[in-house]
Amino acid sequence: MTNNSGFLDRLFHLHENGTNVKTELLAGITTFMTMAYILAVNPTIMSITGMDKGAVLTATVLASLVGTLCMAVFANYPFALAPGMGLNAFFAYTVVLQMGYTWEMALAAVFVEGVIFIVLSLTNVREAIFNAIPLTLKKAVSAGIGLFIALIGLLNAQIIVANPATKISLFSFKHSLVSGSFHTVGITVLIAMIGILFTAILIVRKVRGNILWGILFTWILAVICELIGWYVPNPELHMYSVIPNLSAGLASFTPVSLTPLLGKLDFTRFFSLDFAVVVFAFLFVDIFDTLGTLIGVSSKADMLDKDGKLPRIKGALMSDAVATSIGALLGTSTTTTYVESATGVSEGGRTGLTAVFVAIFFALSLFLAPIFMAIPAFATAPALVIVGFLMLTSVTGIDFNDFSESIPAYITIISMPFCYSISEGISFGIISYVIINLATGHYKKISPLMYILAIIFAFKYVVL
Repeated sequence: MTNNSGFLDRLFHLHENGTNVKTELLAGITTFMTMAYILAVNPTIMSITGMDKGAVLTATVLASLVGTLCMAVFANYPFALAPGMGLNAFFAYTVVLQMGYTWEMALAAVFVEGVIFIVLSLTNVREAIFNAIPLTLKKAVSAGIGLFIALIGLLNAQIIVANPATKISLFSFKHSLVSGSFHTVGITVLIAMIGILFTAILIVRKVRGNILWGILFTWILAVICELIGWYVPNPELHMYSVIPNLSAGLASFTPVSLTPLLGKLDFTRFFSLDFAVVVFAFLFVDIFDTLGTLIGVSSKADMLDKDGKLPRIKGALMSDAVATSIGALLGTSTTTTYVESATGVSEGGRTGLTAVFVAIFFALSLFLAPIFMAIPAFATAPALVIVGFLMLTSVTGIDFNDFSESIPAYITIISMPFCYSISEGISFGIISYVIINLATGHYKKISPLMYILAIIFAFKYVVL
């Protein structure tokens, strides 16, 4: 064993955990490959709010790097962090576009949520909150977010479009051919559909990095179409060139400045009720998503103790909380532990060294901004649709034979895409759960916290 590997062994307890540097490196590469799609998807989603897309990319990389290193240092676990899917959609489409917040105000809400999460991570309150919410609703929230982000993907690719007669409908290729817009819009819809099917095939064949490969395949297909004239960019229709702009030479690979976003938090709505609701929605999803991911991935790696608990969970939760607050200061939505960490665990990753390698790859990606900036929304649509499917699978954990559980879950799930809001889904789910179970004599299974939340959410609709 070399001096370096000996130092790493002592630092991360490699031998004790039955692993080595080579295994941890392979696990780090695998984890990064499976979650690198966020570098293309997050800037696309967040830029809809008016945020600088290049700066969001830099913020995404740095938040992921910091959070993942925190996981290595605080908990010595092979888990990686990045801005969470679903939470970024909630930030952009619900908080900013629907509720009318500026992105600066939304970042303030994320920062506050992170600070609260830090406090909860130092106490046992987080377990109390986690245990107070029925498992059914936890599963439903994940499934509802899956449908929500899948809808966003379909809309971004214009596979689903607005229709005056039916509200929404499938994109009409016939109309695009007649109107002469096929080579600008129609071809991108077709490319996105092919990308979804290609990504699905990779998923079925269990190809590592399938979502990232799906994005790259879709993007490269678009590049080919532009080069041969099948795709014609039209800025007036917000359809831009998909070929990276490298006109600045080596300077093109200089990381984009964070200046447009760094520290731009606006607390002017801090004392309003809707601000509290937004913070709670961020906190709710973040807590359950993080705990669910930690337990699920650690279970796969046989890291749970004989009581089914995860040792050093406080350090893991603290990593998530610190990364969220720092990420907000940098300019991105809630940073959370990624379920894709399971891919690295399946490759033998067992310690924080895996996380360190993931962080190194994130750092290197800072210098590839021209590539990520050129990837269009319709090329990231397959990732949103497929990730939506993966999140939807949590619906299998709902007991549909118990209507007092499954009906509130159903209301939670359908409310998110139909109301175009994650927070509305959470609100309707909790309110309906309390009312249905209270009215049918199942009040004993309702925790005091659920009553409080139901009253708060109901009050919100009356006042707001």
